[in-house]
Amino acid sequence: MFSKAESFANKSSWCRACFRMLAELSDWFWQERLWFPEGLGWADLEDRDGRVYAKGRDLWVALPIALVFLIIRQIFERTVATPLASLLGVKETVRLKAPHNPSLEFYYCKVTKNPSQSSVASLCKQTGYSERQVQRWFRRRRNQDRPSLLKKFREASWRFTFYLLAFIAGLASLIDKPWLYDTKEMWEGFPVLTLLPSQYWYYMIELGFYSSLLFSVASDVKRKDFKEQIVHHVATILLISFSWCVNYIRAGTLIMLVHDSSDYFLESAKMFNYAGWRNACNYIFIVFAAVFIVTRLIFFPFWIIYCTWIYPVTVYPPFFGYYFFNGLLMVLQCLHIFWAVLIIRIALRFLTNNEKVDDERSDKDETDESEEEEEEGKKHAKKNGPLQNGHTVHNNNHSKTE
Repeated sequence: MFSKAESFANKSSWCRACFRMLAELSDWFWQERLWFPEGLGWADLEDRDGRVYAKGRDLWVALPIALVFLIIRQIFERTVATPLASLLGVKETVRLKAPHNPSLEFYYCKVTKNPSQSSVASLCKQTGYSERQVQRWFRRRRNQDRPSLLKKFREASWRFTFYLLAFIAGLASLIDKPWLYDTKEMWEGFPVLTLLPSQYWYYMIELGFYSSLLFSVASDVKRKDFKEQIVHHVATILLISFSWCVNYIRAGTLIMLVHDSSDYFLESAKMFNYAGWRNACNYIFIVFAAVFIVTRLIFFPFWIIYCTWIYPVTVYPPFFGYYFFNGLLMVLQCLHIFWAVLIIRIALRFLTNNEKVDDERSDKDETDESEEEEEEGKKHAKKNGPLQNGHTVHNNNHSKTE
């Protein structure tokens, strides 16, 4: 009995120590000198005289909004994106499956998806397959894991819909605001800036959407810039959250508007690309490239970052939040430059050689040069007809790109 009481006392003491540590951490995290210029603090953002201000606890609203976005996305992809894909000629492809082989499957999952020549020879001895059969098995198995055009189309159509509506809503909420035309107005009266209902919902919806993208990143199509996308989503969420807490609301709304202004062009170009509408894809991509360069490489650094980096120090002394906020903006700008290089490379290739626009960030389906497999595919088609369950047969003999 005594040992149980002693154990309970030890656990209680440990819990109290944890709570005390969390309380100290919270006090340190929310100390005013980190978030505000000298002489200002949280008391300045208390609601009074009918004026409402942004508060950190408001950000919790973004979590249920993110969950709602995930649900709406599933409904949208099934009821809107899939019929639209069918209308535009995007069809689900059925790839030839790799025959079941435990040894090859284990090597594929646990070792590597691209075995070396020496490994292929070793696998031939284990399985009794010829070298060509082992190579063909790995090609088929890799293609099985690649997302279909229909999946890519549904994702692009969902993002296109959101970015377009977000840009329209953001423009409508800012069209009559003076800081849209004179960026110095962002700091007029800072930090005592009244929160408008349109700003509240613009922030919460954007934060909820980017949170939903972060939650769904594991199941979405993985591209070559997967790590950069993660950095972008995290930096965006931090930027939105921090700007909300320190009442950088006006700067935040401008930043979100700039980012939404070009993204829907890219997603629509992808949609037409997946549908095989080459000319529409190419010309929309050129429009996207022009808008992206103007907004992300000119307006964003020379108007917005300039006005958040240079002008505020003439109004108040620099503090931690000032450096942290601008540091996040610089991270975004580095990503903009990285993506701009890819975009310009694609655009130049199209303009100079009239080549098809392909997303260099995307993986491509592999070709299978085996004539035996081609004959196998033809026999399969003759036996079962050109269609299976309403879908075209994809035998991996042709390269499929985004």
